[in-house]
Amino acid sequence: MDASMEITRQADYAVRAILELALRPAGACVLSADLSLAQNILAAFLAKICARLAAANICLTHRGTNGGIRLSRPADQISLLEVVEAIDGPIVLNRCTRQPGECARERTCVIHPVWLKVCAEYRSRLAGYTFAAMAAQARGAAVSGLATGLYEELPIKHRI
Repeated sequence: MDASMEITRQADYAVRAILELALRPAGACVLSADLSLAQNILAAFLAKICARLAAANICLTHRGTNGGIRLSRPADQISLLEVVEAIDGPIVLNRCTRQPGECARERTCVIHPVWLKVCAEYRSRLAGYTFAAMAAQARGAAVSGLATGLYEELPIKHRI
């Protein structure tokens, strides 16, 4: 396992997929092929990501002719923290912050409370970003011409 403090590619794709769903009208079901194309995520990889997001009650998947993927609840009730942790598991800085009592030096270590505070602040920051707010920001950027990344590269019919 890489020891860097970086989310996985799978978590990054999950964030992009949920943002794409948040940009759609509330309750809209999006074909996985369209979601895959819109965010340039391999279909097989997206299927695995959506299965984990569905298990975490972040999105719902429906099979069949009218099937697709949609958010399980309003985008203002889904945080960046929720999506990242649904894919990567709980965010911890080191083994000492994983759970109380795991570190033998917990009671005597001067840095332990610092790690706890930093981890709590980081988690709080991620929890503070909702997909509704990020979608609104993305819409504003698109309107003002500041949109970056894949949205500029997609044909008009696939832009949000």
